[in-house]
This record gives sequence, C-alpha cells and structure tokens, in this order.
Amino acid sequence: MTRRPEATARRYGKVFDEIAAEYDRHRPAYPDELVDQACRIAGIGSGDRVLEVGCGSGQLTRGLVARGLHVTALEPGKSLIALARQNLAGAGEVEFVNAQFEDALLPREQFKAVFSASAFHWVDPKVSWQKAADVLVPGGTLALVQYFGLEEQRSKPDQEAALAAIRKVAPDIAADWPVYRDLDATLAGVEQRRGNVSQVWGWLGSYDLGQDYAAGLFGDVQVAVMPKLAEHTPDQLNALLRTMSFYARISPDQGQALEREYQALYERLGRPIRASMVTALVTARRAAEAGR
Repeated sequence: MTRRPEATARRYGKVFDEIAAEYDRHRPAYPDELVDQACRIAGIGSGDRVLEVGCGSGQLTRGLVARGLHVTALEPGKSLIALARQNLAGAGEVEFVNAQFEDALLPREQFKAVFSASAFHWVDPKVSWQKAADVLVPGGTLALVQYFGLEEQRSKPDQEAALAAIRKVAPDIAADWPVYRDLDATLAGVEQRRGNVSQVWGWLGSYDLGQDYAAGLFGDVQVAVMPKLAEHTPDQLNALLRTMSFYARISPDQGQALEREYQALYERLGRPIRASMVTALVTARRAAEAGR
C-alpha cells in the first residue's frame, strides 16, 4: 500500500502479529534462487553474521539459516516471533530479538548483510536506511525481497475484476491500491532510480519512502526479478487477502461482501482466479564512508 504517516504505518504494521498463524500458512515463500543470488552478491556463506529486519514467522530466516549463516532476526510481534522460534527450533544459528528495527540496540559495523523480506517499508524511512548502513560492515550488502503485483495479459482481466470488487466494497482501500505495471515498465522505472536504493524500493511497491540521504549510503544497486502466475480459488484468495494489512481497515461486513464478490467472479470465470506477481530482489552495497 502507499506509505502512510509513520505512526499510522507502525500501527498497521502490527496487524500481522494478530494473525500470525494465518500469515505463516498463506503467505508464499521466497524463491531459493533469489536468496542464493543475494548471498553471492554479498559474498557471504557459512558462519557469516547477518541481520534480518522483520523476520515474521521465519519464512526467509529458514533459508538463511539453511545456508549456514548466523542470523540475528528482529521481529516486533510477540506472536510472530514465538512462531518463528517454533518453526526454526534446532535449525541452526539464529538469535531472535523482539524489537522494532528503529528501537533495537544493535552493534555497529558487525553484519555482512542486512536482509528484509516484505517488511522494510514498515520501518520509518527517516531511520531505516541510515541504521541499515550503520550496522553493516563497510562494503556490506543490504538485500530486500518482496512480492509485488505485476500486469500481464494472461491475468490482467482477472486482476481488474478483483480490484473492481474491492472498489465496490471498500472504495477507500482501492484508492490506495499499489500500481500494477508490466515487467518492462517496472524495470525501466528501476533503472531511472538506480542511484538511490530507497527510491528504487519505493517505486517497486508504490511506497512513499524515498530519502535523498540514502543515495550517499549505498551504491551498486542491483535488481533481480522472478515473475510468477498464481491461480486461486475464492477460499485461497480470501485467505491470502486476510493476511494483508488493508484487511484490518475493513469491517466484518465488508470482508464478507468481498468473499461473496470473489465467489461470484470464480463462478463467472469457471476456473481459478489468476494473479500475476513478481518477486523482486534489490541489493545495494554500503559505501565505505556511510557509517556515522
């Protein structure tokens, strides 16, 4: 969603903790190929220390630990971090810290990489980019990964119908819906902003979090993408939507109306509802002089 004022963003960012089990069950995992690529770019491997911002239920954490990394995993949600501890029990070297990134007391210049999956946009952008640079060793890598909506001909009619249902049931939510672009437009926009990693990340997610100061902290911005077509039954689609932050802003009646809309769409189509997405990995290298 479009970035809201910081206090509001923090409040909506906490809704995931209230649905921790559903989040863990229905959110898609992150592609191993992109995790491997992030590790190659960062030059990290077994035994290296990395930080994860917003580990959630441990979906990305699992992949980092499996690669032998020593992970410090931050998560502000008490239910989510408890679930992550359960999911990662005995898996490897991971230290869980129940704190927001803005508030966490972290050692300076100690991590070879900072990872964040579908979470960095919830951190105050006046703090996030500088603090990421502060905890990274000189030349360390920031690696952000997330799913974003993608416009493709094979799914465009379905996605337009799905958004029309949201517009009908909750027009204020639809007004803030992220922009869907085709892959060429997505990458062209990235290229125009490559000098500032915060602007790249803001462009991809329609987030208002670009900060001029970030351009001096990070360089060598690289982007890798993996498009994917998903097909959902109404139950699957509604289960996924219930794990998104906007769902906390609609009433139970609106939620039920949305479920009926998607059931009707499914019946009209006579097949699963299609949605295109792209998993994007954005990496950037900390400048030698970036630490405060």
